[in-house]
Amino acid sequence: MTYSIVGFDPVEREWGVATQSKFLGVGAVVPYAVAGVGAIATQAYANTTYGPEGMAYMMSGKSAEETLSLLTEEDDDREYRQVGIIDSTGNAATFTGRNCYDWSGGMSGKNFAVQGNILVPGTVEAMAESFESSEGSLAERLLAALAAGQAAGGDSRGQQSAALLVVKEKGGYGGYNDRFIDLRVDDHLTPVDELHRIFKLHQLYFAPSNKDHIVPIEGEVETKLEYQLVRLGYKKEDLTLSQALKNYLNNENFEMRKQESGYIDLDVLHYMEQS
Repeated sequence: MTYSIVGFDPVEREWGVATQSKFLGVGAVVPYAVAGVGAIATQAYANTTYGPEGMAYMMSGKSAEETLSLLTEEDDDREYRQVGIIDSTGNAATFTGRNCYDWSGGMSGKNFAVQGNILVPGTVEAMAESFESSEGSLAERLLAALAAGQAAGGDSRGQQSAALLVVKEKGGYGGYNDRFIDLRVDDHLTPVDELHRIFKLHQLYFAPSNKDHIVPIEGEVETKLEYQLVRLGYKKEDLTLSQALKNYLNNENFEMRKQESGYIDLDVLHYMEQS
């Protein structure tokens, strides 16, 4: 009742899992990842101990394939399980038990593994092709693979929830942990589309500004900015435009998009115009 992909970006040193299911809150069950170690997706009759136990094996030096063997050989119910693993260097492994409901299966390639059960046939292949051919960040490629899987048919029972987890060293908020991206859609008619939407918001709030989008506050940009700050209630008579913009950025959690005085990130202005 689920399909997933685990992946690795060797350049950025990121590990991730993306998944979708006709199941409430799939993000609470399937994805598990630790920066510098690997990522695991556990599904079907999911055994959630596969996440922490698998990480312990890989931390001790076991490869993805060795970890998969150790996890499944210790599990009497392995034929009901499905799991995908990527290790610290991008080695991938996937397993589908004989008792998983049709269609079920998986495949792996360079830096990824995909797997799913109760699927429309062709879903896994579409996800693999997407990941192998797509460009961009690991998160973008994982999301593209989810979308390709859904376009190919996805979960044969329909859609309900989706999740994206990407980890990297000191990638979390403030650099205090490795949770670079951790997003969930627990119950939605089109969860993959909704996951894309909130990923774009995540990038707006937390990704660094694109230097090509940073412009002086002058001319048409100044006119548009003042109009939006007045419309949104931030530009008062006793405040300068700079003060009003500072208040807006602080109040709306755009700390990552602050620029030196006299400049603005156009992505913020565009967001104002759409609000």
